Amino acid sequence: MIKILMDDREDNAFQNELEELGAKVEVKRLTLGDFICSERTVIERKTRSDFESSILDKRIFHQLTNLKENFENIIVIIEGTSNESRIDRRALLGAYTSLITNFHAGVFFTKNIESTAELIHAIAKHEQLSVKSPFQIKSKRKTHNLSQIQRSILESFPMVGSKLAKTLLEEFKNLENIINSKEEDLLKIDKLGKKKAKAIRNTIENDYDSEEDHL
Repeated sequence: MIKILMDDREDNAFQNELEELGAKVEVKRLTLGDFICSERTVIERKTRSDFESSILDKRIFHQLTNLKENFENIIVIIEGTSNESRIDRRALLGAYTSLITNFHAGVFFTKNIESTAELIHAIAKHEQLSVKSPFQIKSKRKTHNLSQIQRSILESFPMVGSKLAKTLLEEFKNLENIINSKEEDLLKIDKLGKKKAKAIRNTIENDYDSEEDHL
């Protein structure tokens, strides 16, 4: 079954539409993105009005900077029909160009919630069935031993799935060694890669931001 993680601030209609298409939807507060389709693919959805506002206050570029640090694939969906714009055409084209060239984001335009949900489902289906990119919805069962707790903590890190978490613990032996490791130490792990190593170090090193934490 296709699994999709959805931010709880999105319209409830999305959950209904996605479940009608056959997806399993988990709704929770996301710190990054609006829909997560796999460990490597995130979707940022904006109405046309919100997209224009995010250009004016530069919010979209801040959001995509954070997304780029945590996901391989970034997709921006701009939803709604064209109305009179507050931004001239050249500025809009400049923003689209920046999303594509600077952030390597895919940009799609949809008419309404139904067509947006259809696109989200298609992307998740491609990721999970065709590409077979893993997507783990965290189980709510109790963790029964210390090793499972350690692995679960690592799995909460961006771009760290169950297999990588286990590999890291086998290599570094404990969480303290992982936390104290340098980026070059992480890069010695097979198939970890610079992007994941940087995401792990950023999670450890960056200061907590209470404004970013909406819970």
